[in-house]
Order: sequence, then structure tokens, then C-alpha cells
Amino acid sequence: MGFFSVFLCLILCSFDNGFALAARDTKPHLLPHTTHTVDVNSLLPATTCSPSTKGHNNNKASSVLKVVHKHGPCSKFHKSSKTSTTTSDEKYHAQILKQDQARVNSIHSRLNHNNNKDPLTQSAATTLPAKSGLVIGSGNYIVTVSLGTPAKQLSLAFDTGSDLTWTQCQPCTGSCYKQTEPIFDPSLSASYKNISCTTAACTQLSSSGIQHRCSASTSACLYATGYGDKSFTIGVFGSEKLALTPTDVFEGFLFGCGLDNEGLFRGSAGLLGLGRSSISLVEQTANKYNRFFSYCLPSTSSSTGHLTLGDGGSPNGVKFTKLITSSQSESFYGLGLVGIKVGGRQLSIAPSVFSSSGTIIDSGTVITRLPATAYAALRGAFQEAMKNYTLTKGDSLLDTCYDFSGLDTVSFPKIAFVFGDGLTVDLDATGILFPISPSQVCLAFAGNKDDSDVGIIGNVQQKRLEVVYDVAGGKVGFAPEGCD
Repeated sequence: MGFFSVFLCLILCSFDNGFALAARDTKPHLLPHTTHTVDVNSLLPATTCSPSTKGHNNNKASSVLKVVHKHGPCSKFHKSSKTSTTTSDEKYHAQILKQDQARVNSIHSRLNHNNNKDPLTQSAATTLPAKSGLVIGSGNYIVTVSLGTPAKQLSLAFDTGSDLTWTQCQPCTGSCYKQTEPIFDPSLSASYKNISCTTAACTQLSSSGIQHRCSASTSACLYATGYGDKSFTIGVFGSEKLALTPTDVFEGFLFGCGLDNEGLFRGSAGLLGLGRSSISLVEQTANKYNRFFSYCLPSTSSSTGHLTLGDGGSPNGVKFTKLITSSQSESFYGLGLVGIKVGGRQLSIAPSVFSSSGTIIDSGTVITRLPATAYAALRGAFQEAMKNYTLTKGDSLLDTCYDFSGLDTVSFPKIAFVFGDGLTVDLDATGILFPISPSQVCLAFAGNKDDSDVGIIGNVQQKRLEVVYDVAGGKVGFAPEGCD
């Protein structure tokens, strides 16, 4: 009888296990209020543009710019994907991730004071629409502004991790990469001026970590800045008329007129620096916008977001946490991250893991980087919650990937950031996964090599959040569903 009972149990257990395995392909055992359930197709970008219906309205205190993903259908850089294949998509995403790691290496190097070689020895509120693309080693977002007299439109990647605004300039005495719009020619602008190397404006480049020298022939201020993927821009530091909107115009705006620009900038005309140093757009427009700006990054490359300069009225539901200044670099926006929640439960990670390295928020980094200990805990909790889905191959950066092919919907745990002053920020459903293809959808987080390198909240995790920078007030805020 004992043998029969054991035999019967084995049969029933096998049946139960088989039923459970069959059920794994449909509904994992996750509580609805702690999970996101989405259509698999919604994780992948569409082929047509669907502009966001949400966002700030222009008023006298602010300027609003449209934000688009550089390689999405809402962007002027977009090319038809009729010839797109799974292999080409994989190569495209592999390139993004490789360049993203180069950017992160560059940030870590800056914060560790391990500067790269001198590139000079090598050869009130405005809202702008935001778009995302491959610029300066990462998937950045694009806005369009006007420069010069007469005004010329330029599409620039906006970047909270950089201070200098620059664009390619004629006559390209070194090398200029191919860009979609005509390259800016300062000789044709009535409002352009070179900055002299003997002025305070030139010397303040040093405080932003930008190398500068004096032109032997013209006494013009020359600048050079390099990036982690070996891209660089070298040129003349100048002043010009900058128009963010037809009514928000700034005379004498300091910027880099790049004469030798090489690397993976890919089509855009340059960069809009939103860092914290004296030469950044934030500081140069402080009299009008009072060091206040916000943005919302679109959910996919087929939608649009916005960049708003000035306080046009904080969105509903915005909650703030303290802005922290890094002792290694004052340019970055530091935040007091102390914990992470997965599926509504805070992970068992000592707050000192985060505080010892520090955390910054960066619009130019794609994938969020966590201290190694914190990432290991997040990965373990996420994999446990997703154990009913099929794990598939990852790559050198993203090591937790799933095969969702053949599924209509998927459920995955909600993730939230916990800050030291009690603020908890729930990530949008679009800010957790990085889809390469239906058969390879990855957790959009990665671990640093150890716990000493600074953590970085990347732009995937910022999707659809209204991220509000009140620099004068010393705080950064978050609100849900700021754009589509």
C-alpha cells in the first residue's frame, strides 16, 4: 500500500507539474496591484508617428520644445525600415548598448578625475519637443532650436550630463560628420562673435571640465571636449543669438562652434547642454527661467515628449526629493537614492550601498546603472517574479532577458525608486524593459563593476515621467504620465 501511495503521488505530482509548466506561458502568479500587464506589441516601436496629446502649454513664464527620438518616425532623421530585419535590429540595439557603456565609462572617469587625453593635441518657461537618438555614445533625445541672424534651425541632443552647447560650424577646418540640416556658417550671421581668450567667459570653460587654449593667430578662445566613445568636438568658443521659440530669444548666448567634430554623433547638429555649470543653457537663461526646467521622454520612439524651460506650472501629482551636488563634479544632478522596490516590496539592500557611491540622474545614459550589490538583489527578485517566463540569451550589458514570442500579453513586477527623504517614485510600465525583439526583451538595468562607481538613473527609467528640475530650489520632482 505504501508503494502504491508513493506511485500515485508521483503520477499526480507529475500531472500537477505538467499543468503548471503549461500555464507558465500565459499567466505568472503575480498580484495585479504589484504588476504591469501589457500587450507584447506595445513594447515595440510603431512605424508611424503618434504625437503626444499631453504636455505643457506655452505661457509667458516658460518655453516648450517638442522632444523626439532621433531614429523614430517622428524625427526628420528617420529612414524607412522596409529593409529592417531581426538581425539588423539586433545590431542596432547592440550598437546603442555599446555606446551607452562608453558614455557611462566617461561619466565614471570624470567623477574619478581620470581625464581623457587633451583632444586639442589630437587633430521664464520655454518647452521644446524631445526626440531620442544615437548621439555622443547614447540614445539621446532631440529638440530643435534656432541660431544666428538670420535664424537657422538646428536639431540638438539635449543632455543633463553636459554643460557646453555646441554645433558643427563651417568651414570645417578639421572634419565634420554628416548631419541632416545645413551646417551652421557663422560668417553668414550678423550676430555671431568670437570670444577672446583673455576674457572671463573663456576661462570659465575650465570650471566645466572643458579644455581651452588661445588661438595664436586671432586670439580667439579655442575649446575641446571629448566623450567616452572617443567622439570629440574642437572649435571656437563664440556668442550668438539663440531662439528657443519665436518669442524666447537670447542675445550673446555662449556656445561651441565646432570646426573638427568626429565620432558617433549621427545626423544631429550638436548638443544642448543642460548641466549645472556657468556655461550651461540652464545658467545662461537663469534670469528668465530661474534655473527651472522639466521634460517628459516619450514611451517609444514613435511618440513625442517635451522639454520645458521655466516654471509653467508644476504638473499635477509632482513630488520632490532633494537635489544633491557631487563633491567630484558640480555639473551632475545628484539624488539621494536609498532603496528599490520590486512588486511592492522593498529589497533588502543596505542604504549605505547607495550612499557610498552616490547616484545621479542623466538624460543621456540609456540603461540605469546600479551598484553591483543592489543590481544583484534587483535581478534576483525580478527573475523570481518572472520564473514562469522563458529566459533567453542576454549580452555583455543586459543579462536578464526573456522570450515573449507567441504571447499576446505579459505581466512583470512594478519597480520603484526609494529616496532618503521618503519619496517613492514608481517607474512607468515602459520604463522597466528594453525590447530588442519579441524573442529578446530584457530588464533595462545593469550593474556597475563594483559598489564604488556612481549609480546612474538612465533615460529608459525616466520614460513618461515628468521630471522637474528646480535647481534654484535645490530639488528634483517626478510626476506620472507626463506624456504619451
